Amino acid sequence: MKCIYCGCADLKVIDSRPVDDLNAIRRRRECNSCNKRFTTYETIETTPVLVVKADGSRQQLDMNKIKNGIIKSCEKRPVSLHEIDQLVADIEKQIYNSMDREVSSKKIGEMVMNGLKALDDVAYIRFASVYRQFKDSNTFLEELKKMLEKK
Repeated sequence: MKCIYCGCADLKVIDSRPVDDLNAIRRRRECNSCNKRFTTYETIETTPVLVVKADGSRQQLDMNKIKNGIIKSCEKRPVSLHEIDQLVADIEKQIYNSMDREVSSKKIGEMVMNGLKALDDVAYIRFASVYRQFKDSNTFLEELKKMLEKK
């Protein structure tokens, strides 16, 4: 890091604070040469992850899409927004910890279903019915039977 005024590399950090969204740190710095102050922001550098859709197309991972799908599944259910945020954070952590630059939408769907299964049975069935594209009531009943057998 160099001073933006004189280019000197001899700096000291006066103050560090997390930014509101907690994904960055605001640092107030002072140059030891010219004594001028300036602010820098330190953020985590992430490599973009692409989602490979069923049709083979690719798009950048958007955790908001995943969160919105989970929220729809949990509508009118006793699942708090904190629990939903925690599930989304867990899924995001699993994706980034895998170190894969591409992840299939099927794998993400399975992660969501596993998380919803632990949170709420009805939310799980709602998500599964859309995700697995239940064609008729028999498919729906088969999924319910599997779920009941495991309990």
